[in-house]
Amino acid sequence: QVQLVESGGGLVQAGGSLRLSCSASRRSFIINVMGWYRQAPGKQRELVAEITNGGSTNYGDSVKGRFTISADNAKNTLYLQMNSLKVEDTAVYYCKADGRSSIDRRMYTYWGQGTQVTVSS
Repeated sequence: QVQLVESGGGLVQAGGSLRLSCSASRRSFIINVMGWYRQAPGKQRELVAEITNGGSTNYGDSVKGRFTISADNAKNTLYLQMNSLKVEDTAVYYCKADGRSSIDRRMYTYWGQGTQVTVSS
């Protein structure tokens, strides 16, 4: 089982920066991939960035070159550094973890509760 808690959201002006954090507490679970997703009002949830336990990363097209995902495995924490923020980056940002239970060997996906990011013009 995994619990994910996001923090770091808030209000920022366009062009500014924010860093999101996702603290993961896990029990009998091996995480394979962690990622950030976002959902704006009236829109579907979309991939922002993801990172594998091997360190490979993948970014949504709209954030490439502006956002950076990283993980501190010792602290069980996932980060998202967001630079050059745009009004269209406004959304609720969710942390996600995919992996396998050590108990039943099945694959599971867990989500955090989300943190609001608002970018003003």
